[in-house]
Amino acid sequence: MSAVRLRALLVDDEILARLAVRQALAVHDDVEIVGECGNAAEAMQAVQALRPDLLFLDIQMPGLDGFGLLEHLADRHAPMVVFTTAFAEHALQAFDAEALDYLLKPFDQARFDQALARVRHHWQGLRSGVTSAAENGAEHAQRISVRRGEHLCVIATADIDWIGADGNYVHIHAGGTRYLHREPLQHLLGRLDPARFLRIHRGVAVNVERVAEVHPLFQGNAEVVLRDGTRLGLSRRFRAAAAAALGLG
Repeated sequence: MSAVRLRALLVDDEILARLAVRQALAVHDDVEIVGECGNAAEAMQAVQALRPDLLFLDIQMPGLDGFGLLEHLADRHAPMVVFTTAFAEHALQAFDAEALDYLLKPFDQARFDQALARVRHHWQGLRSGVTSAAENGAEHAQRISVRRGEHLCVIATADIDWIGADGNYVHIHAGGTRYLHREPLQHLLGRLDPARFLRIHRGVAVNVERVAEVHPLFQGNAEVVLRDGTRLGLSRRFRAAAAAALGLG
């Protein structure tokens, strides 16, 4: 059986820019280009129809820009993203949007290969989480082992109230106790039941069973209040997914 290939979608309003990415990918047999789009509107339709694993995404495009596109795609099934742009000033915002890399045009093959190596490493981590769950006979993790000093604590995922990201770590809040766990949030969410755990911010996920109230704020943001009184920000990027999961009007 052949290895699973990464499925990439190229999104850039410049044909020559898309050609540059195509040429850089030509030496990578494990990546399949499933489509090209010249603007965000086309890309939204393509992502829904093609379900790519990876976007090579320009930032400044006519109409909705690259960041606006990601807001519309915000859910746990959104593709991995590598930004390709001629403007260095958007780098911090790009990593806030959880891009895996930021390629400045014109880029050379070595720099492109470095970005793709980062993508592969991240993708393998996501797939290993799914594979481990399947091999254990469960679609989603029912328990998580968290190290506390010299001991391992076993936490039932149903007991988790919310999870906060801290770089390559997460803080798991359960029953009034906070546990530090070495695993990126996106990787951990790939092992958890998406029907139970909802991402409400790029660095926060909540157990939907713990949500008591949602308070609208300004500019499309909101505040989620848990049953224990914890208040967490719901960003505009994740509000549509939250509305669907929580049955909000």
